[in-house]
Parts: sequence; structure tokens; C-alpha cells
Amino acid sequence: MNRFRARTALSAVALLGILGGLPGLAACSSSTPSGSQAGRSSSQGPDTAAMDNPNLDLGSSLGGKPAPDFRLRNQFGQPMSLSQFRGKVVMLAFEDSECTTVCPLTTQSMLQAKQLLGPAGSQVQLLGVDANPNAISTADVLSYSRTHGLVNQWNFLTGSLAELKAAWKSYGIAVQIENDQIDHTPALFVIDQQGRERRLYLTQMAYSSVGQSAQVLAQEMSSLLPGHPKVASQQSLASISGQGPSDHLTLPSASPQGGTVALGPGQPRLVMFFATWLSEVANLKSELTGMNAYVAAARGAGLPPLVAVDETVVEPSAQAVRSYLAGLGTKLDFPVGLDTTGRVADGYQVQDQPWFALVSAAGKITWSHGGWLPLPALEAAVKHAAG
Repeated sequence: MNRFRARTALSAVALLGILGGLPGLAACSSSTPSGSQAGRSSSQGPDTAAMDNPNLDLGSSLGGKPAPDFRLRNQFGQPMSLSQFRGKVVMLAFEDSECTTVCPLTTQSMLQAKQLLGPAGSQVQLLGVDANPNAISTADVLSYSRTHGLVNQWNFLTGSLAELKAAWKSYGIAVQIENDQIDHTPALFVIDQQGRERRLYLTQMAYSSVGQSAQVLAQEMSSLLPGHPKVASQQSLASISGQGPSDHLTLPSASPQGGTVALGPGQPRLVMFFATWLSEVANLKSELTGMNAYVAAARGAGLPPLVAVDETVVEPSAQAVRSYLAGLGTKLDFPVGLDTTGRVADGYQVQDQPWFALVSAAGKITWSHGGWLPLPALEAAVKHAAG
């Protein structure tokens, strides 16, 4: 099947050019360039550490102009318009309903930001607009909402392709298909109670910054809400270092029996990153249990053993992961660790789900690949890279 992925934007400058009526294109690429400083200012005052964090967008001011209205349908098929949420602060994100890269980071940041406001979060409305022209049915947006634990937490809107294109255009969202992948601007808008655009955020492809992004969003919304409610988290916004293959790591195991999973130098390994919400776009049960065949083949051919890492930072919860694996009905012959902070994914340079990284005994990545591979192709790639 074709796999569709959203790609992060090169910078906020091009998008702001469209929003300001300037001739320009909202550029997209497979990753955000390190050190991009577009839109680095913060409404909460200067924060040098945050401004020096390449994985965190502190937002760009939009000046308070009226947010374009639209009429679409949510995941339950109910008609909705942006204007019906006047009186609430709105977080509006444009997301691919089959995304396996940056969109799950956006949705998790949105959800956490609302939670950080405590009871005041009831005055915040989470909205998504589908940005995948090949998956625009109500079933598509419901499936995404369900696999990310968001069915009753937000409204994920879709409509006819013409209706969606009109919404994309009005917000300066670039959407295109290239090599069977969706490129779209990963934009999130904060809209105030009077329906005015306040700030624009572009999600960075960094798992460890999800919580930081949530805090930045929560702070912005707090500044708009009556009484400026306290944000529950006040973590540092400084750059978070990744935990890569040269680091000795001990991750909590996803096994119901508990335990730990070790990573690091000393022996070669094939590390597979995944998330349970991949069931939306693939037969995840079949893919995971099918990796038992690689384990058997690796033993016979002397290939590196397999270790799996669930990207728990963008899962509904660690328990959701454990419950999913327990329900497979087949024992996995390889350990599964939980990356609860996202630092491991960033350290291993993960850009997609699933993501394979072959690591040498010296702790160097010698091969990586995004997406599932048939067993013969996986074995051949590992043999070639390990040889």
C-alpha cells in the first residue's frame, strides 16, 4: 500500500509570506534544518535557552487579524464551522490523517497543552483539518482520532476536496503529493476568543520536544484566558540531548512482567522503532509478529539481533502499549523497550514510524530505513550493511 507522510516545513518565513499576502511558497522537506530561527520570539518574554533550542518553535505573531472561517465535518460526520467556537481559545492544526511522521507529535503537544491548563482547559477547543487529499473520508479522520486516543478530545475536520483546498488556501497551507508521500505545512494556529489569529507554530521533527512544545502552547493560551491560569508544567525549554547508539541505555520493558531492555555499544543490533497507532496505516499485528521470522533468520545467519523500541512519548500511555502487545495473541521473540521521553528516537535520528537502525558494536549507525520491508529485503539490507 502507499504510505503517506507529512513533512516538516523548512521555515516559518515562507508560510508567513503567504499569510501576509506576499508572493512565496510554504516549503516542505523531510526534516527541519537545525538552528532555524524563524518565528523564535515568545510572548512570554525572552528565554535565551529556548531561543537557542533548534527543536522548539516559540511561535510567530500573526497580529490578531480575523481567522478565515470554514465549514467542514468532524470525525462523527457532524457539520462544524470555526466561528461556532467563538468564546473559546482554539488550537487549529493541519494534519495528514495517515501521517506517520510529524503529525502525531503535533496532536500530542496539543492534547498535553490543554491538560497543562487544568480546569481552564475547558475553555480551549482542539481542532484539526485533514491535509491528506487521498484520505478525506469521515472514516479516515475517525481512524486517526481513534488510534491516537483523541476521539472525544478534539474535532478532526474533513470535507470534499474542494472544501479542504479552500481551507488550506485560506491559511497558506501547502499540500502536495510527491513519490506517494504527502508534503504539507505542519502548521498550528492559536486563535483567540474573538476569532483572531494570534500565533503560528510549526512542529519540529523532534520527539523529545513534545512536552516542551505543549508547555509553550499552554503558556500562550494562558495569556489569552481570563485570570491567566497557571500552567502545570514549568520544565526547562533548553535543548534536550538525544540518547544515541553510543550511549549505554536501560529502557523500561513493554512486557507485562516488567523488566528492562538494554541498548548501546558492545554488540551489533538492529533497532526497530514503532508506535501502536501504526495500525491505522498497516497491519501492525502482522508486521510485528512477522519480525519473529527475522529473529530466527538472524540466529541462523549470525545477523545482529532485533530490539524494538516503542515511541511511547506519542502514545496515549505506556499501559496502552502494554495492552496492545498483550492482545497480539502471539509471543514476540524480541524485547520491546519504551522510549518515554523521545530522547532515544532523537538520538537514533528517527524520522518516521517504523524506523530501522542497524548499529555496529562500536555504537555507530551503519544503515537506517523508514517503513516496513519484506523479510528477504530486510535480511539483505542488514547483511550488506553489517558486512
